[in-house]
Amino acid sequence: MTYENLDAKLVNALLDDGRASLRSLAEELDVSVTTVSNHLSDLEEDGVIEGYTPKINYNELEFDVTAVIQLKVEGNALPDITDRLDQQKQMTSVYEVTGGYDIIAIGKFEDTDGMNAQIKTLLTDPDIKESNTSVVLNATSENEQFELDVEE
Repeated sequence: MTYENLDAKLVNALLDDGRASLRSLAEELDVSVTTVSNHLSDLEEDGVIEGYTPKINYNELEFDVTAVIQLKVEGNALPDITDRLDQQKQMTSVYEVTGGYDIIAIGKFEDTDGMNAQIKTLLTDPDIKESNTSVVLNATSENEQFELDVEE
């Protein structure tokens, strides 16, 4: 086999099974274990693969409320607010965005009381000018990653 597209194929194989052994990856990709190991190390060093984590079903852990929080902030306070949100363990994603709001944060909460308390804490910050919170009724797709295209 040529090594063309090997990195993309390796990433796709790991997306399918992040716990796959080097040996099973080598067999699947029809290359040596050393080749897989070297390419995997390169992908990690280049920052393509940032780590290996389990996929958690927060609903099974009774974090039943997902909130989408949109915030308008004073321009110079944007980095401070995003840092604060990043440090809050229940915020699973924090984005600086264009459009009507400056930040969109996604949080997981055990109940609406916990969500409400967190939002009220945020709103005490004088640099937050406006907020809008939506509660997710049903997640049809969440935290999905996509396979890379591989030219054959």
